[in-house]
Amino acid sequence: MTPFTALSEPVVEPRRPPLVVAEEDGEAPLDWLERHRDALRGQAAGHGSVLVRGLRLEGRADAVAALRRLMPDPYVEYEPFAPRTVHAEGVYSSSEWPPDQPMCMHHEASYALDVPSLLAFCCVTPPASGGVTALADSRRVLADLPAPLVERFERLGWELLRNYNAFVGVPWQSAFPGGGDRAAVEDYCRRQGIAYSWDDDGLRTRQLRPAVARHPLTGERCWFNQIAFLNEETMDPAVREYLALEFGAEGLPFTTRYGDGTPIDRATVDLINEVYERHTVRFTWERGDLLLVDNVRTAHSREPYRGDREIVVAMGGPVRL
Repeated sequence: MTPFTALSEPVVEPRRPPLVVAEEDGEAPLDWLERHRDALRGQAAGHGSVLVRGLRLEGRADAVAALRRLMPDPYVEYEPFAPRTVHAEGVYSSSEWPPDQPMCMHHEASYALDVPSLLAFCCVTPPASGGVTALADSRRVLADLPAPLVERFERLGWELLRNYNAFVGVPWQSAFPGGGDRAAVEDYCRRQGIAYSWDDDGLRTRQLRPAVARHPLTGERCWFNQIAFLNEETMDPAVREYLALEFGAEGLPFTTRYGDGTPIDRATVDLINEVYERHTVRFTWERGDLLLVDNVRTAHSREPYRGDREIVVAMGGPVRL
């Protein structure tokens, strides 16, 4: 008898990520994961994502241990847009984001020069309702966006403007390496191609990034950015109005523009999100679920939820696109 079912090609269903069911018959879950790690990572690359269901992963400690087995090449996150708890190198809590607000489709750290090529999520506590981690194929999104819009972003890139202060989001002292040392932050920004300035409230940054990337393994063109998610138009209007009154129109915690500095209007943000929605697949979290996601080929989002929800996430496979 085999301890767990042999790893086979995942079951593919419309509107759901490919599924592998691990049927228990004695082998420890962590040993099974380590034995099948390369195959699982390969299937995530081949399908864009893969869901493993049926492992005996109970509680946060099991989740962290499982993700560390899957990610021997951890990615250390800098410049986060929302606070996280660090559980281990490259292993984090999900972003602290209001449960009644969606996190729009995005690719993790797509504003950085070096990005994680692979993500893994483990469900410790499923929400009472909602809280879906939805997925979208960035190749299909790119093909479905209007050609003139894609051409404009390919020609100009996209610009991310951020304001780090002690009141909103992640303060600069913990967002960058150096433990609050300004010289270390400035050195990091120079190496990462980030323009920066200091003011009474904290740190202001500007970075220009490509909107389309080639997949590191296949060479396929992918819509790879956070243009819509980090645009000010995605904020709750009341929150945006309050922040603008407190910090000024140029002091919002983040927003995006075309690479030449031209503002991106609400209609364009809505259009991008509508195209994402046409290519979105969803599934309902179950306790112990393990989801691997190719971060370049597949965008992800988090939908509003009710009740407790704990998802542990690992980032790995650092790559410069």
